[in-house]
Amino acid sequence: MDRLAAYRKIKHHPVTVVFDGQNSPAFSQRHHRQKGISIRFSPKGISADEVIKRMASREREKALVVSSDRDVSDYAAACGAATISAQQFEAKIQMAGDFDRHDDETDDNRGWTPTTKKKGPARRRSKRQRRNRIKIKKL
Repeated sequence: MDRLAAYRKIKHHPVTVVFDGQNSPAFSQRHHRQKGISIRFSPKGISADEVIKRMASREREKALVVSSDRDVSDYAAACGAATISAQQFEAKIQMAGDFDRHDDETDDNRGWTPTTKKKGPARRRSKRQRRNRIKIKKL
């Protein structure tokens, strides 16, 4: 949770974490916030996967679903949400933290360095792939 909070502080993206609440006590809260992160527990009898699927179908293109569960990822992608695996997201969090630390250490007077680096092949990706790539790039 601390790494997610640090990531949210750097990137300012809204973050919601969903946990299974099937075995939680009946008096526990279903929603709360901690360090700017919205935390949700699934109701009794409903898995966290189902809650994530409902959120993805409600948010559609606005959502970015982080899950290594193939069923959840496929459902979210079918709803129009961008998807990324937990391992890829962890790498993005690590990279954002490293970049933020590197930004603090660099001198602002260095300026722009010209480059002739090409961006890759000219083959155009599908609209879904382009949208997914843009959302992931913002991480």
